Amino acid sequence: MAATPIPAGPTRGPTYPRPRSSARRARVARPWLLLAPTLTILAVLLAWPLGRVVWLSFQSYGLRELNRGTTNFIGLDNYVEVLGSGYLWSVVLPNTVGFAAVCVAATVALGTLVALFLRTLPTGWRFVAGSAVMVAWAVPAITGTYVWVFLFDPADGLVTHALGAVGLIETGQVNWFLDRVGFFAIAALNVVHHGFPFVAVTVLAGLLTVPDELYEAATIDGAGAWRRFWHVTVPTLKPVFAVVTILSTIWDFKVFTQIYLMPGGGGTNRAVFNLGVWSYIQSFAQGKYGLGSAIAVLLTLLLLAITTVYLRTLFAEEEL
Repeated sequence: MAATPIPAGPTRGPTYPRPRSSARRARVARPWLLLAPTLTILAVLLAWPLGRVVWLSFQSYGLRELNRGTTNFIGLDNYVEVLGSGYLWSVVLPNTVGFAAVCVAATVALGTLVALFLRTLPTGWRFVAGSAVMVAWAVPAITGTYVWVFLFDPADGLVTHALGAVGLIETGQVNWFLDRVGFFAIAALNVVHHGFPFVAVTVLAGLLTVPDELYEAATIDGAGAWRRFWHVTVPTLKPVFAVVTILSTIWDFKVFTQIYLMPGGGGTNRAVFNLGVWSYIQSFAQGKYGLGSAIAVLLTLLLLAITTVYLRTLFAEEEL
């Protein structure tokens, strides 16, 4: 008796066990669990104060509201008052933008010159000179500001006595801090002196990665030091210059200590206020916390725009 053939069923490939949904969720959640402590600290230290400032900027909040614990919501009135103020457009914003532009240009230029000088030194002397340069960066902004104020003191300052000794000025008759240009010139010297070491060390690190063969080839082609800098150094270190320029811009836009601690910068000379000082004066000297918060929010938005440019620059360089 012939065996009855068994009909062939549909062919199936090998089957693999599907990962359980709980395992998938655990893999997704694990990075967030590792980041949770840091994100919690950032939320407490940054997000909550920032949110509080934004909330205050929509209120008429002064000492009375602070003592009573009440709120007085007024919407966008604080922003309308700030943006509609002629003082913002004629004094504060030009001071903020102009001062930052001068400081950034001077800081990057001086830092680059120092980096080029350090590159020419032997390794040992480069370490010694680099350490000496970093002392300026290590000095707190408060200490550095008082040193520069002492140097230009109208009566006993070292610079005042030196210029008086050579007959350029009459000692005791010139007050550098009353003049808007003189005030910001001293503040710019302070900021540049404090900021150029970062640029110098960063640019030096980039210079040490440039192959010597590029400079040798440019020299053989007849290029001088200036042409070698513009046609070899600058194109090669373009990402480095972009980073130090944007970071210096962020720092110099929010300068506060170097302005506030100088004579007149703490509130008596309204011609030298920038956004940071104006916000502080409105909040803590005038008791207008809502108006000061609105100014602070505008400064934060300005800094966020600059930070966005900085991040886009970094990502663009990583893609190259």
